[in-house]
Amino acid sequence: MRFIGLTGGVGAGKTTVLKAMKQMYRVRILIADEIAHEQMEPGTKCYKQLQEIFGSYDIWCEDGCINRPRLAELLFSDEECRRTMNEIVHPAVKEYIIGEAEKERQRGYYDYVIVEAALLIEEHYDTICDELWYVYASAQTRKERLMADRGYSEQKVEQIFAAQLTDEMYRKYCSVVIDNDRDEQYVLEQIKQLYRHRSEEK
Repeated sequence: MRFIGLTGGVGAGKTTVLKAMKQMYRVRILIADEIAHEQMEPGTKCYKQLQEIFGSYDIWCEDGCINRPRLAELLFSDEECRRTMNEIVHPAVKEYIIGEAEKERQRGYYDYVIVEAALLIEEHYDTICDELWYVYASAQTRKERLMADRGYSEQKVEQIFAAQLTDEMYRKYCSVVIDNDRDEQYVLEQIKQLYRHRSEEK
């Protein structure tokens, strides 16, 4: 079993690569954002810490759950709050992912366990994954996808791009680059070629 960290800029098409991998191999996928949401549910260690620190903020629903749109607004507008939130949630997410990857390694069923996370490099997942993969798409392609699929304005897209890592930085830390600037078939061919190349090396 290989433990892969998959990353790339917003709009690069990480979901397309995950879909292609599932067509060809036994794959378990761990989405960091989804795990973060689970870690913030009532009753969890993260939730208790968040209540202690953010209890007075207007981010809570009547049932005690976190109002995610309000939380997003707070984190977008307050750098200190975002940093504090990340210091609580990110280690919990990483701990969960490490545990699940180890369980699957011992179980021995999956060919790959893949963790998809936007902040894979910033959170030093290279220290726990066997390798990091970078899903590449040009800035123009990503912009067109985000504007068409998510309805983002050009200004919002540019703001998002400015806050993310550069192409050079992704390539520095990732040992595999999947080019998703074209169609899904092109992605499938690259994964097949990667598999053939590695089979020949063994």
